[in-house]
Amino acid sequence: MDFLVIDDDKTFRDATCFLIEEAGHYAEGVESGQLALNWLKEDKWDAVLLDVNLGRENGLDVLVEIQNQFPQIPIVMFTAQGSVKTAVEAMRRGAADFLEKPFQREQFMTVLARLQRLKQMSQRIERLEQAVTETKAQNVEPIFDFTTPKMQEVMDILLRAAKTPASILILGESGTGKSVAARAIHEKSHLADKPFVTVSCPSLSKELLESELFGHVRGSFTGAIKDHWGKVKAAEGGTLFLDEIGDLPMEIQPKLLRLLQEREYERLGENVTRQASLRVIAATNRDLKKRVAEGHFREDLFFRLNVIVVEMPPLRSRDGDLIRFAEHYEKFFAEQCGRKLEGLSPEAVACIRAYGWPGNLRELRNAIERAVILAKHDQLFPVDFPAELRGQSTMTTTTEENVPQVGSPISLEKLEEAHMRKILEKTPSLSEAADILGIDQATLYRKRKKIGLE
Repeated sequence: MDFLVIDDDKTFRDATCFLIEEAGHYAEGVESGQLALNWLKEDKWDAVLLDVNLGRENGLDVLVEIQNQFPQIPIVMFTAQGSVKTAVEAMRRGAADFLEKPFQREQFMTVLARLQRLKQMSQRIERLEQAVTETKAQNVEPIFDFTTPKMQEVMDILLRAAKTPASILILGESGTGKSVAARAIHEKSHLADKPFVTVSCPSLSKELLESELFGHVRGSFTGAIKDHWGKVKAAEGGTLFLDEIGDLPMEIQPKLLRLLQEREYERLGENVTRQASLRVIAATNRDLKKRVAEGHFREDLFFRLNVIVVEMPPLRSRDGDLIRFAEHYEKFFAEQCGRKLEGLSPEAVACIRAYGWPGNLRELRNAIERAVILAKHDQLFPVDFPAELRGQSTMTTTTEENVPQVGSPISLEKLEEAHMRKILEKTPSLSEAADILGIDQATLYRKRKKIGLE
């Protein structure tokens, strides 16, 4: 926790800060109420320790001013001239606790422990409020009971690793649900009641990303007008999720490696080494081995992250889950829009199965949401989907996966080849593939040989 100590007696102020830091917290001291208000405006503090007598200032009046401007910060009052009347007045004005000088170390530690419990309770309330807000924002509840064997294997590994402190690396194309999987790991872990903090690595410049991660002190770079605690501090005790870590600038990678190995970091522009207690989950759609070979990613960082590694399969290879996801999204968006729909028509199901879904779950979600909004009937039909999903795009003849689409200006031979490749990918044997295609195995063998699938 971060404490601001307000006392005009420097000796007592420094001694109090020493006690706080000895207990594993961070403290700064100021001698007046006005200075304290300036510090409170410039940075985030978890609690304030305030003397009743501040020379010309009345600590009780300062208490009221802090309460008015920063009602969420608990304040502990202390004074050398303690009395029941003063204590009652301090509590009446909003103080969280009261200590009489000189206090015993044990008394002070008891107050610190109480403040820590208050902070933890506040954090839990904040997370619950955030969860309620997200629910009201109509975030789709994710599905984790997958039927595709590959996804079942992935989730089994992740949920077993969730109960350990090991770093986890999630690979996969954009939109495959890496961030959803990361949150599931956190919620199934021993850190579930602690913060889950996300940092998007490619979203900021090198300087801003370093500040976002580790924090900075005032004046460390142009625009740093006040001290700032980064996401590492915000994730203390919980999980730090580094999204798209393959795009992390080389200059920051040694600092992340130090965080992972030594659990140490420093704020930008500061020489104070701080300890971090957190778990790191990283995700990327990049080929990290290739990035290492090209000199864009540190090999030692790759190996440090490469403890528990899983790859989220693309949606096109998860046929068993595809329609379940589509039906899940249809029910959700129909309820959200207040529409009474009877699900997907057989034509819509066929259309969804035939498409390559280069955008994976994100694209599927958007397509179903659009279809629910525009549907003219009590079921979803292909006409409700975007043109490229119906295979009617005139701009291209293939999807991003180079799979020809029905209705595209291509030959029947090319279309047959694409269909055959798809069926062969999804069936365990040639005999089953031949049955689906309506040809004998000898014909299928010749066709496979012709298109180079031998």
